[in-house]
Amino acid sequence: MEVRIGVKQVSREVVVESTQTPQEVQDIVTAALAGEGPLSLSDDKGRLVVVPVEAIGYVEIGVEDAGRVGFGSY
Repeated sequence: MEVRIGVKQVSREVVVESTQTPQEVQDIVTAALAGEGPLSLSDDKGRLVVVPVEAIGYVEIGVEDAGRVGFGSY
C-alpha cells in the first residue's frame, strides 16, 4: 500500500510502500498528530521513515495492493 506524506516547505512528497493495512497507518498517523511523537512508518523493505509532526502538510493513505497488471514479479 502506498502512503504519501506532504512535507511543509518541500515541493516533493515522501512516498512509502508499506505492508501495513490502511487502518494501521491511520492509527499511527492519528497518534503522531495527537502529540505522541513523530510519524514513524516502516516500508516493505524494512526501512523506517520518521517525519516530525510539525513538518507534516498532509498524509494520503492509498488502498491495499490489488492484483497488478503487467510484467513483473509477484
